[in-house]
Amino acid sequence: MLNELIVSKWEQVRAGLLTTIEKFSDEDLSYRPFPSAYSVGELMLHIAHEEDIEVRYGVTRELTELPPPYDPERYCDRPSIVAVLNDTHGRTARYLEGLTDKDLEAEIELAWGGSSQPIDMLWHVLEHEIHHRGELSLILGLLGREGLDA
Repeated sequence: MLNELIVSKWEQVRAGLLTTIEKFSDEDLSYRPFPSAYSVGELMLHIAHEEDIEVRYGVTRELTELPPPYDPERYCDRPSIVAVLNDTHGRTARYLEGLTDKDLEAEIELAWGGSSQPIDMLWHVLEHEIHHRGELSLILGLLGREGLDA
């Protein structure tokens, strides 16, 4: 039940994120709303990076060390960024397959110390994506375009 809820909500959120990304041009990816802010492209890549940290490093321990951020020089257009987001989220979706409520509510040790339940970590990553999707929508408004109407 919890698994189905997370998967269902995340599909909706991800669809909105991809719709938002489509509203940017590749030229927009270097835009920064203020000097110390992430660029648009860095912000998009940050969503995937956080998912890697929290899920692949923190929960599943698939990664044995904290992953470095994605290099915006390497992922310099929307298709390459969307591919990273899809690849990262595909691994999360495969992890979720077949998990029971008991699995999601079990107390686990996190890679950086402390403990949590997988459901709490996954919900955190989902909220993180929603938060940054909202920032991207706001940036579209700053650029004079319509953002996501979720």
